[in-house]
Amino acid sequence: MAYRHIQMPTDGDKIRMVQDKLQVPDNPIIGYIEGDGIGPDITRASLRVWNAAVEKAYGGRRRIHWCELYMGEKAAQLFDGDYFPQETKDTLKDIAVAIKGPLTTPVGEGYRSLNVALRQQLDLYACVRPVRYYQDVPSPLRHPEQVDVVVFRENTEDVYAGIEYESGSPENERLARFLRDELGERFFEDAGLGVKPISPFGSKRLVRKAIRYAIDQGRESVTLVHKGNIMKYTEGAFRTWGYEVAKEEFRDRIITEEELYNEYGGKQPEGKIVVKDRIADIIFQLLLLRPSEFDIIATMNLNGDYLSDALAAEVGGIGIAPGGNIGDEVAVFEATHGTAPKYANQDKVNPSSMLLSGVLMLEHMGWNEAADLINAAYPQVIGEKFVTYDFARQMQDAHVVSTSVFADTLIAKITGSASDLARLEQQRRETLENERKQREAQRVKDPLRAMKASGRRPMTAGHVMSAIKSVPNDASVEEAISRMGEQGISSILVEPDAQGVWGIMTQRDIVTKIVSANRSASRIKVNEIATRPLVTVSVDATLQAISMTMAENGIRRVVIEERGAPVGIVSETDLVEIVEEFGWGPEE
Repeated sequence: MAYRHIQMPTDGDKIRMVQDKLQVPDNPIIGYIEGDGIGPDITRASLRVWNAAVEKAYGGRRRIHWCELYMGEKAAQLFDGDYFPQETKDTLKDIAVAIKGPLTTPVGEGYRSLNVALRQQLDLYACVRPVRYYQDVPSPLRHPEQVDVVVFRENTEDVYAGIEYESGSPENERLARFLRDELGERFFEDAGLGVKPISPFGSKRLVRKAIRYAIDQGRESVTLVHKGNIMKYTEGAFRTWGYEVAKEEFRDRIITEEELYNEYGGKQPEGKIVVKDRIADIIFQLLLLRPSEFDIIATMNLNGDYLSDALAAEVGGIGIAPGGNIGDEVAVFEATHGTAPKYANQDKVNPSSMLLSGVLMLEHMGWNEAADLINAAYPQVIGEKFVTYDFARQMQDAHVVSTSVFADTLIAKITGSASDLARLEQQRRETLENERKQREAQRVKDPLRAMKASGRRPMTAGHVMSAIKSVPNDASVEEAISRMGEQGISSILVEPDAQGVWGIMTQRDIVTKIVSANRSASRIKVNEIATRPLVTVSVDATLQAISMTMAENGIRRVVIEERGAPVGIVSETDLVEIVEEFGWGPEE
């Protein structure tokens, strides 16, 4: 490739994608874009810290070869007014990994946002925003240490697709007329109109990436965040497609939240990721009150924008929030704040967002040892109150330092005793694991209360059913009674008879058809007393529908069916416990 201004290092090797896996050499070429405003200050400081961590972690065996790329105001100066030159796009595709500072979007130059243009033109469909608390960073929360969440925000669809029609424009009038006349929709005259595209393709690849990240990083859960109770065919569909890709492609590595409670009694199996979902408005409250319940969040564009910034405020603000835009071939990490031009070239601002975005980049490359050194050194420096002005004004007796001195202090920590830093990071991970075990113990002890505390309200059969237990059609009643006693259950399913029909045997059957009839439990087969056919409802049936089915059939339990096969059972006792724990009232 011929370069006009970019100078490609001659002694480094390019990162490659091989069979969907990132292949990182020990001497990778990685791009960096300084950015505008404060970008050069924070980039220079961060480069020094990243280099020091890599040197300390690998003793010279690994080294990054940096390649400066151009975007924003510096690019416009070099490329005749072009803020996003083709040379930069081509190089990003060629080297696969880069990091950038904040960019100013030019006024009247055809870009809604340079950041949006970068994501869309390179198909960087996953905006990844890790948010974790670093000890001693000023925070408005009482327990910010419980926050350790990674948000996967879909970058290319939703309202950010930019499909809008201005009030009064000819295009708006045509669309409004079509909606009213052809589809029967009703809305106010002169309304601005927008389209919210959500596709199976876009949704599934985002959730797929979130689940792969959770597996690779040993995380606990992936939560699909949506407003599907209102926007059923866009955000509700995102939820549906998310569960589909989880079950179809990761069945051996995931369980759903329903399975966690219904099949495993709240105890998470080793090596399994829990996939669950929450309504978007509820998740804001839960991330304030119970942030430790959530690990990886996968959501659409607008929800992710709100959530990632709100989470950042919980741990110190957007100024220290890292981020990355990741596609299947290219990943560009970035400082997530603005350019703050009034502080440009003053060596004053906090470089944390850029710095920690580099940590995310190192983790993306698989260089976790270097990432861990920075993660461990960072709170040590903050704890000693060597901080930039933004943190200093929130602390007593702080030492106000410049951007470059903050980097110097971090480097001194990193190049000191690496074993001490590694021990601190390991202690943090052990604390998180202990907290996870405590949550698990609570789920096992009192699943309904744990369910309520985590923001999960049972609404359908799939949410509350117990896994089925069954015996063969030719088993004796005595064998079935023994199995029921071992499992602590009051009924048991009977496997299909010669006609392929399932049955059920309950404690009432034992009393009325065995004991009162003075028959032998050891000689009578379950198929002789089982009730057939089963009374069933679908896995999506509402709790009200379940109760109505019980009342209409004069029974105390119903079997839950999915795709023609029984998958669970719900009893009167289950419904009463839900009413007791969650209350009950008509839908508003």
